[in-house]
Amino acid sequence: MRIAINSWFWNEPTTGSGQYTRRLVERLAATAPDLEIVLVAPEGQITNFQSSITNHQFSISDFHFQSSSRYRLPAALDKVRFEQIIFPRACRCLEADVAHAPYWAPPLQPSVPTVVTIHDLIPLLLREYRGGPLVRLYTALVSQAAHGAALVITDSEASRRDIVAHLGLPVERVHVVYLAADKKYAPAPAPDDKAIRARYGLPERYALYLGGFDARKNIATVLGIYRWAEPAIGDECPLVIAGRLPERDTEFAPDPRRLAQEQEIDKDCVHFTGFVNEVHKPALYRGAAAFIFPSRYEGFGLPPLEALACGTPVVGSDVSSLPEVVGDAGVLLPPDDVEGMAGALIQLATDESFRTELSHRALAQAARFSWERAARETLAVYRDAVTGAI
Repeated sequence: MRIAINSWFWNEPTTGSGQYTRRLVERLAATAPDLEIVLVAPEGQITNFQSSITNHQFSISDFHFQSSSRYRLPAALDKVRFEQIIFPRACRCLEADVAHAPYWAPPLQPSVPTVVTIHDLIPLLLREYRGGPLVRLYTALVSQAAHGAALVITDSEASRRDIVAHLGLPVERVHVVYLAADKKYAPAPAPDDKAIRARYGLPERYALYLGGFDARKNIATVLGIYRWAEPAIGDECPLVIAGRLPERDTEFAPDPRRLAQEQEIDKDCVHFTGFVNEVHKPALYRGAAAFIFPSRYEGFGLPPLEALACGTPVVGSDVSSLPEVVGDAGVLLPPDDVEGMAGALIQLATDESFRTELSHRALAQAARFSWERAARETLAVYRDAVTGAI
């Protein structure tokens, strides 16, 4: 079976779509040696991709298809042209058995049976993310195009419900394939963990938030939780806010430093690391007493799973996909229950037996997710798409 994969984001491994595409291709290569995978991308956009799969006895061909035109297009329009014209044309020329758009951008007129992964419906469901007229037009385009896909993959039962309800797709055409944490997220300390944490100026013990600062991440509640917990744990368990801080302080992406000042949190009890290198993240998770994640909406929620894989319990919200990801390995409450989450954080920081129990549960919960399983289930969706089975 020949699979053509839209690889627009291949060279952007820090994006969710880029990580998903790379992890999936690597595991498909190991899982199905007879599968022929063709990466379709604009000319020159894929570089050194074979270095990530040299341990697999499998050959992946990259198919570079020139996407530039006589007239220079704005980047956003060039992307749409690739998704809607170049990609389906390449799939037909390659005589692919099935095409896969690994993010919400299936062709409106597919040339072969097409599978699309819709991770979430954030630009459709959350007002702050709807953008201007062009963004809304693009969302309308890909919403309509989803109806032409043979089958849809999504990351959680919560996202499946959203897709069925808001896109009007038949439930039997939408398949849940859970994501997984990378193998580097593990509980055993690495030799350089302490050096990495020292590099970011971290204390011996802390509560951790690691993620973005856009509106749905609910960073004001992270700080509100700690404001309530600070009198009890401030001296021994400060708050670490990790991640690249917003360039501008806006309603959509508020600066957590301002929020911390407004909530009158002792400046000695909150530490901002700024950007964290991907390879350093496991060390930050492993050093945390708890991971705080009161997000208002997640299609899957990879940071909590990464924390669990490192044995770190989660204090977070009980909405969207998070109960599926965290299970009983954390304390999940409504996203505005600041006092309840603060109580859970205090208990994790002061009750070692409670934290140990949740840490054991964290590892058991994280073990339920694997890229091997994701690859097998994705391969089954491909086969159903080819045969027309639902």
